[in-house]
Amino acid sequence: MTEIAIMGGAGYIGSHVVKYLLQQGHQPVVYDSLVGGHAEHLPNCPLVQGEIGDREKLTHFFKQYPVAAVMNFAGLIAVGESVLEPARYYQTNVLQTLALLDAVLEAKIPHFIFSSTCAIYGPPQFLPLTEEHPFAPVSPYGRTKLAIELALADYAAAYPDFNYVSLRYFNASGADPEGEMGECHEPETHLIPIIFEAVRGLRSYVQLNGTDYPTPDGTCVRDYIHVWDLAQAHLLALQYLQTQQKSQCFNLGNGNGYSVREVITEIEKITGQGVPVQEGPRRDGDPPILVGSSAKAEALLGWKPRYQRLETILSTAWNWHQSQR
Repeated sequence: MTEIAIMGGAGYIGSHVVKYLLQQGHQPVVYDSLVGGHAEHLPNCPLVQGEIGDREKLTHFFKQYPVAAVMNFAGLIAVGESVLEPARYYQTNVLQTLALLDAVLEAKIPHFIFSSTCAIYGPPQFLPLTEEHPFAPVSPYGRTKLAIELALADYAAAYPDFNYVSLRYFNASGADPEGEMGECHEPETHLIPIIFEAVRGLRSYVQLNGTDYPTPDGTCVRDYIHVWDLAQAHLLALQYLQTQQKSQCFNLGNGNGYSVREVITEIEKITGQGVPVQEGPRRDGDPPILVGSSAKAEALLGWKPRYQRLETILSTAWNWHQSQR
């Protein structure tokens, strides 16, 4: 029997989770619209193309593959784009995800793991951020993710046979250790692949969005978590649900903060090439520092990031980018 349905499993994080699950002896099946996903990353598992808002197709999918759990990575992720196109984000991240949840309930699938984000916290009132931090998202992206977290809590309270884990990522980064897949979005909005694109000559410079923050070098500090560590956390979250039968939420971060300039400098060391930069103004809503505490995940899931050093994270990403030449 197929064990786990991976919604959005052809995307960056989803495809890494699929590979990790296969290596651990599980049988994932992927459901993905392929709008932003890459089918070539999924040579060893079934792939069904469809939207998570398509109830009829979902009903057929869950009958064809009687799964015991769903991991949902499907959704839109660009903060800036969400400000410009909020209707699209609410349609996809909220309405379509609710349709997926209803299909999960109809199919009597007991376990649901949700790909969430630290963006639901908004500007930090204290650091490092814990799961007890108040919710104050400043972008439509963060608000749509929070809307589903609130819905999940209501569903779990109302339907005793349904439980969930919400995993709140900080900055997912890196590539699988074997270099078979990596981070690639169209258009690219994430810092690390943008820097590597500049190194490869695919863009003329890297924009520094603010150089006057109250940080040691004036640029934003962020918490980068390796995608392979995220993959491990998803399996641990499923095992937690299977044994504890209790819904939970967990931060997934490295616990260390690195500035934009530090990331650029480290990439210059790894590649042996200079990175052209252009200084620009701050972006609205960007806090100076975002660093998370994963103490709860370590305590309850037994999760510990293996790829904590920035050099290691960036080296795996560069290994993959070199294969794309």
